[in-house]
Amino acid sequence: MRAVVQRVSRASVRVAGEADAHGTIGRGVCVLLGVGVNDADADADKLANKVVNLRIFDDDEGKMNRSLLDVGGAALIVSQFTLYGDCRGGRRPSFIGAARSDEGARLYERFVRSVAALGVSTATGVFQTHMLVSIDNDGPVTLILDTKEL
Repeated sequence: MRAVVQRVSRASVRVAGEADAHGTIGRGVCVLLGVGVNDADADADKLANKVVNLRIFDDDEGKMNRSLLDVGGAALIVSQFTLYGDCRGGRRPSFIGAARSDEGARLYERFVRSVAALGVSTATGVFQTHMLVSIDNDGPVTLILDTKEL
């Protein structure tokens, strides 16, 4: 699994064509989540644990020393199969490294449940739809995680 994790002061996602936000959070993280063809339940659980416990929030001295749990933050989790886009071969990305939609959806939902089970409030987009994501990146702080490298 791959994730782009952004520390946010607020974030929301709208499904294209809808006026109201589908998911909204205040302080926390926005996670853009991609599922690969070789990913399994263990990847979802490992990545959820990593995201929830990353020390990317400032302590009283201004050092990134607090986790999402420490600050009582929330997570907006948005599926993003394009994180598996391979641009080496030409001008049009190949997505053969991304999981099929049924398995991608299952592991996306597993990740969301794992984050929630660790005590973090979650909001989501809608899997396999066109979405509009609004992110107020705080810092900015942006990290890229890949379970094959954790």
